[in-house]
Amino acid sequence: MAEPRSSSRRMLMAFFAFFFAFFYTGSSTAQVPVVLWSSEGLPALAPPAAGHIVSTDQLTAYLTSAFGSGPRTVLLFLQDKLSKDDFTVFGGVFGNKQDSAFQNLEAALQSSSSSVTLPAFEWSGSSAIPALLQEELGVSPLLVDPDTLSHLSINSSASNLLLFNLPYCTSVHKSCKEVLHDNDEVIGKVLTIMKAKKIPYTAVYTGSQPSRVISETSMSNQPAGRSLLQAVVPDVKAPIMFNGTGGPCIMLWAQNLSISLSSTAAWIDLAAETPTMTGSMCNSTNSLLVLNYASGYVLSFNMIQRFYSVSARNWFTLESVQLQSNGVTASFSGRRAIYAPAEYSYHCQTVSSIGDALLVQNSTNVNASQWRLNFVDFQIQGFSLANGTNFSYASDCAGFFTAGIWMGLLTSLLMLLIFVYGLHMIMQLNTMDRFDDPKGPSISVPQSE
Repeated sequence: MAEPRSSSRRMLMAFFAFFFAFFYTGSSTAQVPVVLWSSEGLPALAPPAAGHIVSTDQLTAYLTSAFGSGPRTVLLFLQDKLSKDDFTVFGGVFGNKQDSAFQNLEAALQSSSSSVTLPAFEWSGSSAIPALLQEELGVSPLLVDPDTLSHLSINSSASNLLLFNLPYCTSVHKSCKEVLHDNDEVIGKVLTIMKAKKIPYTAVYTGSQPSRVISETSMSNQPAGRSLLQAVVPDVKAPIMFNGTGGPCIMLWAQNLSISLSSTAAWIDLAAETPTMTGSMCNSTNSLLVLNYASGYVLSFNMIQRFYSVSARNWFTLESVQLQSNGVTASFSGRRAIYAPAEYSYHCQTVSSIGDALLVQNSTNVNASQWRLNFVDFQIQGFSLANGTNFSYASDCAGFFTAGIWMGLLTSLLMLLIFVYGLHMIMQLNTMDRFDDPKGPSISVPQSE
């Protein structure tokens, strides 16, 4: 009996991959896929025409008819990034279910009473879909995880919007396929809990932003004939800047601001979200940058400027970094490792609380003892901004004598010592100043009889 089910699963995944590949148009418009399924049923929706991008108004009209007037419990699986290519690349296109990173999602679509797949939804911002669902349901999203959901009491007589944030390929320790597989495991756990609670639900799986955007350049803007290859300058996101009473006073930029709430939990990249800076402040000696994210996390950077008589100059130090979630706060100290002259900015390729840690956790809260931070290509300045809007010269955390340089110096020194010792031995060699005379009488040794 296992072979028909395996065959149908392979056919479903092959159709799923072909469906996304067929509607892929390579348009320069940013778009994300949206997958919906329900334990109760959804209104039928005709497949969109090839190349059609679903607008916000069209999705709003469909959700209005799908939710109706009664209460609904909606599970929003919001991944940091998602594109159609993720399904075709990591979805086990050739029918090998063990190779698919979306096994639980495939099973949910196959077992649900109805499902709707929108390969291309017009993306207008990271909060577009959460805001759309919040408006339709009339409730604010509640950020939860599988562990919290198992102990959460859900009132099915009222509308509920449960938000599950899923990371994308931002961790240096896992591949994209492993991250997507972990996200799929989270989806499976949540659906199992909802089934055990016997609560009807509607699930939505989508992305905060596209993971891949393929831009097409209009031929009318290109000169005719052959031309040399031109360097494409990638889009670089603007740094986070806080304006005090006298103008800009704090700047921060990072490629990734990854956090994890346990040693086994997936990393969450906060750099993909746009925070508010309520609670931030700055003056001549203290700067506090508070980043409030819509996902419920609060990240704070506390910097202090001091005068040191030994160097006869002012230095600023990153005293602490605090992470707050669900009323629990973890504090990480960076005073002994993260510092720079007050008129400089501080830069480091990796600022982390794991491995060769620059951030040391000093929290006494047991619930936050396993929290981790990992900032990639991190730069911050809390005082003396250059021209008021730019980073000053960066004081980098990388020392001049790295491990490779020390190995080369020690190896060279060892070889030099061997050479000097050999040269010394050669110079100590002396020729003999007297030789035996071969023409002289030979030595006779008398023999006794």
